Amino acid sequence: MDSYDLLARPIKKWVRNQGWTALRPIQAIAIKKILRAESEEGETASKDIIIAAPTAGGKTEAAMLPLLSQVIMPEGIFSGSFDLLYVSPLKALINDQQGRLESICDETDVLITPWHGDVSKSKKDSALDRPRGVLLITPESLEALFIKRGRKVPKIFANLQAIVIDELHSFLGTERGMHLRSLLSRLELAISSRRVRRIGLSATLGDMELAKQYLRPDDVDNVELVQAEGYHAELKLQLRGYQVNQTEDLSTERRIADHIFECLRGKSNLVFAGKRQTVEIYADLLRQKAEKHGVPQEFHPHHGNLSKQVREFVEQKLKKEGQPATAICTSTLELGIDIGEADTVAQIGAPFTVSSLRQRLGRSGRRVGKPAILRQYAIEREISSKTGLVDMLRLKLVKSIAMIELMHRRWCEPPQPNSLHLSTLVHQILSVVAERGGESAKRIYETLCEKGPFSNVSTGLFVDVLRQLGQEDVRLLEQAADGQLLLGKTGEKLVEHYSFFSVFKTSQEYRVTDDGRELGTIPLNNIVSVGATIIFAGRRWEVVNVDAKAKEISVKPSEAGVAVSFEGDPGDVHDFVIAEMRSIYSGEYVPVYLDEVAKVLLAEGRNTYSSKSLVSKRIIDTGRNKALIATWAGTTKTWSLGLVFGAYKYGWTPYDGFLEVSGTNTDFSVRDVLRDIKRGVEIDFSDESLNLNFEKFHPYLSRDLLLTDAMASRLDLKSLPKMAAGIIGGIEG
Repeated sequence: MDSYDLLARPIKKWVRNQGWTALRPIQAIAIKKILRAESEEGETASKDIIIAAPTAGGKTEAAMLPLLSQVIMPEGIFSGSFDLLYVSPLKALINDQQGRLESICDETDVLITPWHGDVSKSKKDSALDRPRGVLLITPESLEALFIKRGRKVPKIFANLQAIVIDELHSFLGTERGMHLRSLLSRLELAISSRRVRRIGLSATLGDMELAKQYLRPDDVDNVELVQAEGYHAELKLQLRGYQVNQTEDLSTERRIADHIFECLRGKSNLVFAGKRQTVEIYADLLRQKAEKHGVPQEFHPHHGNLSKQVREFVEQKLKKEGQPATAICTSTLELGIDIGEADTVAQIGAPFTVSSLRQRLGRSGRRVGKPAILRQYAIEREISSKTGLVDMLRLKLVKSIAMIELMHRRWCEPPQPNSLHLSTLVHQILSVVAERGGESAKRIYETLCEKGPFSNVSTGLFVDVLRQLGQEDVRLLEQAADGQLLLGKTGEKLVEHYSFFSVFKTSQEYRVTDDGRELGTIPLNNIVSVGATIIFAGRRWEVVNVDAKAKEISVKPSEAGVAVSFEGDPGDVHDFVIAEMRSIYSGEYVPVYLDEVAKVLLAEGRNTYSSKSLVSKRIIDTGRNKALIATWAGTTKTWSLGLVFGAYKYGWTPYDGFLEVSGTNTDFSVRDVLRDIKRGVEIDFSDESLNLNFEKFHPYLSRDLLLTDAMASRLDLKSLPKMAAGIIGGIEG
């Protein structure tokens, strides 16, 4: 039977009204899979499904057309509960989907109920009194539902048919993703452990097994993949190189702004500029150019610090056809908010992940016959007699090339398999206790660890966490005479505040001070210790103290000299990206998408790689008690090695695939330290100046638990002996 014929009559009418001549292949396949029109022997109708396609590839309709057809069948209209649960990472995406789904359901009795912070209490109460149709919700609002109305959860989801998770790829390997997995597990437990079909909508990843493992980790074999094939938009891209002279104020930014103004004006575009400050700089430069040329202002900033009204104004500008607009943004417009189609996506610097680059590029070339366009800008320092070896390697340009090449090969970063997510675990412990009005430790462990997503947490570690939460100076939990765990005084205050519903927080802002003089604030996203070098306010600084309680980093000017700030969003660069960079250095291939300056920069980087014998040499003495170590590893391993050198009283600065160490430690040379690491000498990381506090509920954990959490995800000390052996021997680490 044809897929179209399987749909309910009102849904078929909607399809006809769209003027579609045919369903897209992915929609036709998904409809049959979901409705099981051609069931195989022994096959059930409840298999989980992942529908993977590029942005605007028809994923939403592929899932919702058949699911809504099931809902509006006579026996399913008034089931006494919500029929479908749609989970979105963004409130704005819920608003978009509400409009789309309501247009599909105009002639049906299916109710579409959005549920987030902007929806009134009266509307929510009404929905709970007579739950039916489709509930659109974020993980945070689903969390609030458990805590505030936990006793109603079994009833309002009693006959739930399916759960749709939009932007599934955005949840992989994140705190929020772990949170959602826990909520879905608890939801199924609440309705008598009934398995509810899960349907994930995802961008096309390099390894879709990752998405399958996330969707149903305890039954991966029962997850089917429906993936878009055959449609790949033509890609036009250019990587432009720029050299910055530190004595010239914003000269490079002005040149990039000139190019953006020349090429993007009069169209709809997205320019990902990294940090909020950088976004504002480029938005201001482009505004000035528009005023100077007497043309309409089309360039607008978009980042998380702007008000909701300002952000929505920009989003509406982008969405309106025939009205040119360009958003200069951080990662705020990376996910699926409906802003129409971007003619061009520009990227200043390289993002930290290939998956982000792919997601951003997916905003362009969404219509058949229109190419996807990427304009990327790589900024390097001009070479002078004072230029250091790291700058001569042209790391930023080479990383940009590596990410583009990996994107072409459809590779993306996998999540950390061994992460414990102790911060999220603390949150979920409090949530379960609040939902049930008290619970035994055994039942909480069963809910969250044995049957939930925290399977990496042993019973011993779980008990250690519970004991910590009950400490007198923490008081998140307390124990009743019958052994039940209850919310403690601090725990009650936390859970009662609306901010509790999310497991994530924005990066902690630390004040940066030089001899008592405040230089500004920076978001702290990675482990920093005394002796490390940070780049801030246009130059390098050596960390002399980290005060986690006061959220202050004391620094002094570093002898490393002046440097440009890091571009991009905070995050970890994967080992595979560094391996691709090394391959680029060793090769001769010159990508056709490089402009002339970028070609020169690539040649300079390769020449430095060759002249310094980095094909085999791993330790280079750069003078003044400094050495550059070629780790050829990503952020996690390179930072781990740096922390060990810090423990030996060396200063250290991490780069992509390299670690610069400095100091006058006469007891241990660089090679002595590496030999110790090779032998597996244990390093004491109990120093309070080593910041391990990154996630929302980390402040309530002990130092030992923080270190345990970091060792499972942010640090990789187990790999260091092999790495050290490779560095000493000048072979692969």
